[in-house]
Amino acid sequence: MGCRARAAASELLRVVAGSDAEGRPALVPDPDHRAPGRGAHLHPTHECWQLAVRRRAFPRALRSGGTLADAPVGDYLAALQHDQHDQSESQQHRPETGAHSS
Repeated sequence: MGCRARAAASELLRVVAGSDAEGRPALVPDPDHRAPGRGAHLHPTHECWQLAVRRRAFPRALRSGGTLADAPVGDYLAALQHDQHDQSESQQHRPETGAHSS
């Protein structure tokens, strides 16, 4: 949706119209691709997300008449990026195994 590049569905994040924690209409991430209703797909990157929001692509794709809060998906992507960053740091800082140099 954001960058309009094609990719396999398994590589994309599905977003559906739902409600946030306070019950207001919102865009909700559906990483398992199982939520009922119409969904829109985008790459799970902040850049692709921002392009889709800027283009106002979600109300059209999901055929929602009103405004949908985008905080749940933004929070999900931020957490996903944070987790990926932590994993890359832990791989870079692995303790050495074997003999010690003198």
